[in-house]
Amino acid sequence: MGWTLHTEPEPDWLTRCNCSYCRRSGALWAYAPADAVTLNYEPEDTIRYIRGDATLAFIACARCGGTTHWESLDPANRPRMAVNMLMAEPDAAEGRRIRLFDGADTWEFLD
Repeated sequence: MGWTLHTEPEPDWLTRCNCSYCRRSGALWAYAPADAVTLNYEPEDTIRYIRGDATLAFIACARCGGTTHWESLDPANRPRMAVNMLMAEPDAAEGRRIRLFDGADTWEFLD
């Protein structure tokens, strides 16, 4: 399973969220328009998890359990997604600013 992030320009920062899912999965998100991400996987090789207000589906590899990305359940009104940069090669996230997002309480960036 894999994905390619091909946004122009590349994301200015990565986001670490403290909501219950992101905190437990240890994700480091790069956000992009959904049409700027190429996904390469078979749906049967994944686990889809929908939580909370049912606006996002978190996708994980069925073999290793690692969360690879999330998708909007309403792409017409929310046409972006996020990929977990911790699933990429280490240099893919190197040198990028990491912003902390309070997804557990205020829904605001903490920096």
